[in-house]
Amino acid sequence: MPLPESSRLQLTEDLTICRVLNGMWQVSGAHGPIHPQQAIASMFDYVDAGFTTWDLADHYGPAEDFIGEFRRQLAEKRGEAALGNIQAFTKWVPRPGKMTRQLVEKNIDISRQRMGVDALDLMQFHWWDYQDKNYLDALKYMAELQAEGKIKHLALTNFDTEHLAIIVDNGIKIVSNQVQFSILDRRPEQQMIPFCLKHGIKLLAYGSLGGGLLSERFLGQPEPSSRVLDTASLNKYKNMQSAWGNWSLFQELLETLEAIANQYQVTIANVAVRYVLENPAVAGVIVGTRLGVAEHIQANSKVFEFSLTAADVQKIDGVCDRARNLLELIGDCGDEYRRR
Repeated sequence: MPLPESSRLQLTEDLTICRVLNGMWQVSGAHGPIHPQQAIASMFDYVDAGFTTWDLADHYGPAEDFIGEFRRQLAEKRGEAALGNIQAFTKWVPRPGKMTRQLVEKNIDISRQRMGVDALDLMQFHWWDYQDKNYLDALKYMAELQAEGKIKHLALTNFDTEHLAIIVDNGIKIVSNQVQFSILDRRPEQQMIPFCLKHGIKLLAYGSLGGGLLSERFLGQPEPSSRVLDTASLNKYKNMQSAWGNWSLFQELLETLEAIANQYQVTIANVAVRYVLENPAVAGVIVGTRLGVAEHIQANSKVFEFSLTAADVQKIDGVCDRARNLLELIGDCGDEYRRR
């Protein structure tokens, strides 16, 4: 059964996306081995089900190569026109330092070649250290490459509101910013979302499932040991959950989510994704895909079969309002990744 029209969003005049993006961090090696042939076959399954939008990065192991091979096979089997039905958003994550036109163009060209495209659909730029101001030079050179047709749209990943504002003030057109946003991590609501709504910038949200913590698997269970936290995602987001609140409060949250999920005959994960998707600044939620290992295509499709009521949201927020303020504890979006 195809996804409903509500699963699509017009991100730009020439770019329509699926609002649940296939996240490819899981092929980087940190989540266990991935078999390339099985992974490519699985990509066909996702696209055929309507999940046509991929999120990846230059440092996610073979992710860009997988996109390139998938595009080659797709064109071979279904014709060049079929390539227009998929969207692949990569990232460039350079080490801070002097940015030259030659350096920037070289790295953009590497991604283009690996992915088998003339122009990158969306280049999401990350910068580790705000004390190094060369990020503005990098973005200006990328804007030049955009004007020359090598990049269709410029975006960011894990920029905080202060530095997003600096970029906008420098006249650089940004389509989206990818940030952590979930029921557990509502930092974007405080500064980032008001700014993005004012300036017409969309958010792509990751971590919305807490690496799998926001699921029935952990409902009614004791706090997990390191043995249970068997993926990089679970380890990462368990730290975030611990910062958010204690395990007892988290269990109360899961119980609340389960009660809401039962009303709509969906899963806790569906409710967690829906909570983020319904924010007007959010274009899409990135859900990790362990290609060829574990598929959740049918389960993910249920996200588009219901909406949360104001009463549902109030119940969820009623629990979360008793948790710690992560903005005060960690800082704004992305601050956990860099020095101030």
